[in-house]
Amino acid sequence: MTFDTVLQSDRPALDEPVPSRYALQVGDIDVLVISDGILPISAHVLAHNVEPKVLDTWLEEQFLPREVAEWPLNVLVVRSGEQTILVDAGLGMDPNLKLEKAGRLVQRLEAAGIPLDSITDVVITHMHMDHIGGLTIDGTHERMRPDLRVHVAAAEVEFWKNPDFSKTVMPEGFPDALRATAKRFMEQYGSQIRTFDTEAEVAPGVTAQLTGGHTPGHCMVRVASGGDALTFVGDAIFQVGFDQPGWYNGFEHDPEESERVRVSLLREFAATREAFVATHLPFPSIYHVAVAGDAFRAVPAVWDY
Repeated sequence: MTFDTVLQSDRPALDEPVPSRYALQVGDIDVLVISDGILPISAHVLAHNVEPKVLDTWLEEQFLPREVAEWPLNVLVVRSGEQTILVDAGLGMDPNLKLEKAGRLVQRLEAAGIPLDSITDVVITHMHMDHIGGLTIDGTHERMRPDLRVHVAAAEVEFWKNPDFSKTVMPEGFPDALRATAKRFMEQYGSQIRTFDTEAEVAPGVTAQLTGGHTPGHCMVRVASGGDALTFVGDAIFQVGFDQPGWYNGFEHDPEESERVRVSLLREFAATREAFVATHLPFPSIYHVAVAGDAFRAVPAVWDY
């Protein structure tokens, strides 16, 4: 199966009971949203600057469990011209954290007919393990093409030389796992990394743009063609961020700046009516946003069959 036939087919992979990929067109650019699986994590990581009972009430209103939240993990594959671009790489494997429901990227790329050596570029929104881990699995680097270009903000590379976790509120074990995965990623892909300061054109119509906030070098990826646009915002927007944009996520290294970035993006999308995709919004994670008083309202896009 080729990338072309994937975009014309709604058949799920033979080894999966439900679809884990969703294709759409942005002008002349092909986009594929792929699920890397689910990341089970303490629900209270969603907001650490409010009383637990306030978050519990919100979770109940959203029909979500109070103890463990299952965060979706989404990545993009974008084809523009002769380039095939992977945006983020999923979780990979960390046996110490027992996150068996995620780390499916390589399997699902292959099920979609996208061999690893067909990928010309990778854009990393930031170097948390659930965005780079899929590239660090044993044997994966050797299967990527030797001329692979990996695009990461310069501020992100600099940050992970001595990362600051002082403002984060993560579950036990995660800071060490994040450090170890970032170190392994740099060891494997450091010579292929192309850094940028604030913006980089990765391919025609595909641009990486620095946002900061979640991490100092966090970026998003805009895809624009023929008057149509779609933005992959990485971890700039979580499910709780629409009606509670001022709540701080435990994985944000600069919560105040993360809030500013989040509100700015939500206002922009409400004004332009453009669609966006986020790592941790429910698959296929294609959303619009509307202003709702002092907050926002999430409007999931209708699946286009």
